[in-house]
Amino acid sequence: MKVLFTKTALVLLGISIMMISCSKRAQSDKTGITYNDKKTGGYERFRQTHPSPGPGLVPIEGGTFVMGGSADQDVTFDYNNVRRRVTVPSFYMDETEVANQDWLDYLHWISVTYPQDHELYYNALPDTLVWRNSLAYNEPYVDNYLRHPAYQDYPVVGITWDQVQDYCTWRTDRVNENILRQRGNMVSWDDLNGKGKNGKAAPAAANKQPFNTDIYLNGQYTGAGIDGKKMINDLSPNAKQGTGANAKKGPVRPVRLEDGILKQAYRLPSEAEWEYAALALIGNTEFENINDGKIYPWNGLGVRSAKRATRGLILANFKRGLGDNMGVGGYLNDKADITAPVRSNPPNDFGLYNMAGNVNEWVEDTYRQTSFEEVEDFNPFRGNQFTNKRLADPAKGLIAKDKYGRPVKDASVSNKKLKYSELLALQASGKDSTAKAPVIKNPLDGKPFNADARGYGDTVNTTLYGTTTLVNNHSKVYKGGSWNDLAFWLNPATRRFMNEDESSSVVGFRCAMTLVGAPEINPGGKPHYSVKKSKPFKAN
Repeated sequence: MKVLFTKTALVLLGISIMMISCSKRAQSDKTGITYNDKKTGGYERFRQTHPSPGPGLVPIEGGTFVMGGSADQDVTFDYNNVRRRVTVPSFYMDETEVANQDWLDYLHWISVTYPQDHELYYNALPDTLVWRNSLAYNEPYVDNYLRHPAYQDYPVVGITWDQVQDYCTWRTDRVNENILRQRGNMVSWDDLNGKGKNGKAAPAAANKQPFNTDIYLNGQYTGAGIDGKKMINDLSPNAKQGTGANAKKGPVRPVRLEDGILKQAYRLPSEAEWEYAALALIGNTEFENINDGKIYPWNGLGVRSAKRATRGLILANFKRGLGDNMGVGGYLNDKADITAPVRSNPPNDFGLYNMAGNVNEWVEDTYRQTSFEEVEDFNPFRGNQFTNKRLADPAKGLIAKDKYGRPVKDASVSNKKLKYSELLALQASGKDSTAKAPVIKNPLDGKPFNADARGYGDTVNTTLYGTTTLVNNHSKVYKGGSWNDLAFWLNPATRRFMNEDESSSVVGFRCAMTLVGAPEINPGGKPHYSVKKSKPFKAN
């Protein structure tokens, strides 16, 4: 009995110690000031987490690989993806291509949010005429492919690179808005539609424009009809009392980037990210040794399955030869004539579907044949266009918005942070963030060009682009092969280009997202150095 009591006492003592230790607020390692305490000034430190991917994404653990290394031949004699070793940071990538249903969701939002803006809706429509062919009867695809439910899980095509940029912005805002409404940081969906506990709809929003992540993070999307019942307590000594549902809660504030709640922006993957993810050498790697290379997203030299249950089946949706898009009637080998559902065929070792075949996919990079000669070895990317958010009121830090509530962005003309006095002076004179980059004469050929302070727009190296070639600054890379391509294009190292305002029935896309923080995705079972916590400061 005494032993049992002793054990019980020890357990209770341990729990008490844990509760006391958990209740202690963290201190600054450098000043000793207590965090998350309004009495000491409201300094905040947030729980450090490894953020989870946004909806539809899977984590891709980065590393080094030989870009262009999987190419086994160059049948086009382009010599445009020569081997070079690079490092790709960890990131997130869509498990599948973006499907017709996903794009219809986008169109639906536009039609509901801006019912009178026919131009915005029209500009977002895919070009279904990409299916039209004067020597083929493809007209049923023109009418049905995008909207008929039979094709709802098929990859969207006929979309330009420019349209994809707008979709990525829309997807980012809808994901973050949904997170905030589900958490109660903004008015919930139920309260917004009068289905909450009291059955009353939320008051009319002070800001009639749709949610935008950048505008929200700048504190410009708040007020009646926007603020939720579970806003975060504001520990700042200058904080103002909450209003409405938060009147009795004390000072509250919107979510900040430092809270780690909102997701990073959806975007197109860079070419290096896409090729690394498609190759998926992680399945062939053990203790930093790559046991076997690949020329496709799967192992082996062929394009057919070697597994007993699926032996002989083609592993991707592509064109086997001239006039052979689907195999023989009665035994359709790749189960598709044009595109196939986005979850067709086995995924690669990263869990990504159709990284070869089905549709080619846009990437973020601008095309240059000489990319292998001029490349950074860490996170390589070509196409940087640096911008600043235009300030509507520098004194208040307010960002200028367009008619859709999105920040207005102007070309950057400085390669460093300006002094505040310089920022105000240039803003007032209209030579910085409210104006386009100045036009300067190129002494080589007399053609005007926009200066790029960081060197990526150096016309000395791009004099002929767009003048004597089809390649220009609007040429964007696409990769992966399609339902109407031969097996050569299934190799992740192959690359082609198309102007950013053009589209095709063989080009679609998938999104990516930057991973912030530690790059290791699955640290379990791997050796690590132990890290000691700093000792708390105690005043004498």
